Amino acid sequence: MHDLPDLLREYDRARAYTDDLWKDLSPEEVTWRPHENSSAIGWHLGHQAHVAHFMIRNLTAAEPSPDPELDGLMDSATPQKIRGALPTVSRLAAFRDTVAERVHARIGDITAGRIGAPTQLTIVGAHLLVALINHEYQHDQWISEVRAENLGHALPPDPVSGRLARIDGYLVCNPYT
Repeated sequence: MHDLPDLLREYDRARAYTDDLWKDLSPEEVTWRPHENSSAIGWHLGHQAHVAHFMIRNLTAAEPSPDPELDGLMDSATPQKIRGALPTVSRLAAFRDTVAERVHARIGDITAGRIGAPTQLTIVGAHLLVALINHEYQHDQWISEVRAENLGHALPPDPVSGRLARIDGYLVCNPYT
């Protein structure tokens, strides 16, 4: 298993790839839904951050949501038909950035031993980061499909890392390589 700073770099690489998939799209494209039982790219963007926040919060440190109004909307347990309108693209981007800053801060505290049970939380933090990375890439696949197949935009090249592979069509981070 790689150390936490290495896995944070992989997390940043995954987030940068997500940005390559959406930041050149118009706000209309980000919020467009192919049909009523599918989610817009914007929902996936918010959901990725929502999951990262809840995993960090529930597994390493309780802290309030950076945007409580988004919690129900970005929860995959909320049926698509009743999720409501997506926030603006700038609000989604700010939510994603705030959550990523919190991930970095918390993992930084763990790495520096500024928490109780630093050895135990290092193990938790490593597995947590791998889960966040792979969840980011999981939703990137769905974003890619809408971007290319429905909106007609070319896909950026896959990120390059010795820890990444495509399995069942999805980018996956293997922390043991």
